[in-house]
Parts: sequence; C-alpha cells; structure tokens
Amino acid sequence: MIKVTRKAHFNASHRLHNPEKSDEWNQRVFGKCNNPNWHGHNYLLEVTVAGEPNPETGYVIDLGELKSIIKKRVIDPCDHKNLNLEVPFLDGIIPSTENLCKVFFHEIEDEINQLSINAKLYSVLLHETERNSAEYCPYPSI
Repeated sequence: MIKVTRKAHFNASHRLHNPEKSDEWNQRVFGKCNNPNWHGHNYLLEVTVAGEPNPETGYVIDLGELKSIIKKRVIDPCDHKNLNLEVPFLDGIIPSTENLCKVFFHEIEDEINQLSINAKLYSVLLHETERNSAEYCPYPSI
C-alpha cells in the first residue's frame, strides 16, 4: 500500500464553547479559546489517501482531483469564515481540532472513494498551530 498526501491551508475563526454548560464551566475548560469575541488560526490540512497505484497511470489518486475535492468540500466553505456561524456542515459542533478532523474526513470521504476502487481516504490531519494538531484515521488497516 502507498499513502499519498495533499496539503492545503485555510484561515478561520472559532470559539470553543459548549452551550449546554455554564459560562463559568466553558471559561474554566476552554480558557482563552472561549473568548466570546472569537479567535483565529492559520490551519494546515493534510489529507492522505492510501491504496495501490493504478497500472495505467501510476497514481494512487490524481493529486489535481484530490486538490479540487479538498478545495470544494473544505477550503471554500471554511476559509476566512467563522466556523461556529458560517459553515453549515459544522452547525451544532464544537469546532475543536479533533472534531474538525472528523467532520472534514466525512465531508470528503465519499467523493474521494468514488475516484478509485484501488484507493480510499486514509486520514485527515489538521494542524491548528505549529505545535498542536489532531488526526482522524478511522480505518487504520486499509
């Protein structure tokens, strides 16, 4: 199996806040990430597809097609947006890096998997900062 990764960048603001909890609880748990006036990040997204290369092309996946899917399904809806208020597929989700990875994976999974019977979406890795990231990899044995 070969893994191929495409990187993309986007900028967005968010607030970590659980509406089912008190303001005191949210402030204690999320600290400055609970700022009621939001805060932002320069995100780095890494999408990995795993499989066997197509014998006709040598590709696991056409990286141009992968770039287009990522742009259409994640970058365009999220770039320079407030993730809490402006992204419909994030409605009702606390936009932690962990949750974003999982939602982004499911946003692009079907479209990527339709491109090839020899390759599947493997993981989504999201860097919130240079030091903080999360990865969602629901099928590690692909």
